[in-house]
Amino acid sequence: MDELGRVSPDKFKELKKFPLVIVLDNIRSMMNVGSVFRTADAFRIEKILLCGITACPPHKEIHKTALGATESVEWQYFDDTIDAVKALRNENYQVFALEQTTKSQSLKDFRPGKDIKYALVFGNEVKGVQDKVLQQCHGSIEIPQFGTKHSFNISVTVGITLWDFFSKSGQFNHLNQIG
Repeated sequence: MDELGRVSPDKFKELKKFPLVIVLDNIRSMMNVGSVFRTADAFRIEKILLCGITACPPHKEIHKTALGATESVEWQYFDDTIDAVKALRNENYQVFALEQTTKSQSLKDFRPGKDIKYALVFGNEVKGVQDKVLQQCHGSIEIPQFGTKHSFNISVTVGITLWDFFSKSGQFNHLNQIG
């Protein structure tokens, strides 16, 4: 890890974070939850909100894929995803669901604004983001797909989306310069 220049979980907590919150709406697979933690650590995401049936650390099934990221990434639990979204809106976050809807916009066309805090809601592996949660979001974003399946696994969706937000925001140089 020294050769890769990685920081300790304690040092990570002190570093400036990418102003993005991940909301997990009733994710049933603990392996997916762990994978989201690991991806959130990689992009230095602000925090993860775990909602409903989404499992919380510590748990060995989460740890299998998180590989310690539950120690570095801040997280909070909400019984109901609606409460999480309302709290984010009260803190002036722009909340977008990653979901295929009649009004969703393509991720390739979505441009995050400067100095805007975003929260992204990712839904259940089978049912997606709940309708009542979609109604509380500022909008929805979907990843273009061209195969026979109608969705990606949630952990893949999180990875694609965070990469896209991160790269479009110009954060590469900024976060590298501040350590």
